[in-house]
Amino acid sequence: MVVHGSFDITLQPLEPAFAGQDGVQLGRMSFEKTFHGELSAQSRGEMLSARTAVEGAAAYVAIEQVSGSLSGQTGSFLLQHFGTRSSSHSRLTLEVVPHSGSGELSGLAGQMVIRIEGGQHYYDFDYTLD
Repeated sequence: MVVHGSFDITLQPLEPAFAGQDGVQLGRMSFEKTFHGELSAQSRGEMLSARTAVEGAAAYVAIEQVSGSLSGQTGSFLLQHFGTRSSSHSRLTLEVVPHSGSGELSGLAGQMVIRIEGGQHYYDFDYTLD
């Protein structure tokens, strides 16, 4: 099953646990999202990021807990983010953490793609529910 929609995000910078070296900038943020569409939910999470001394080269990881309804089924689940970027290539993976689904979302598995168009955030969520 694939569902599509939009989401709003609020980012809050946090103090990194340690400073970067050799031109590396480290960052840490908490975030909250509101998902609209077939995924009608709220989420909270935390992100770690790094930018290298090379323009455009960066990476981030994040964990967020999503609570609400997915195609009418209610519960919560975790998403794990893994993203890298260089001047010529970007990769972003968001996966449902295995066995993290609760309530009617128990058994949820899948991947989410995030798009940003005209300043608005969109998601495409390809999932299965056993």
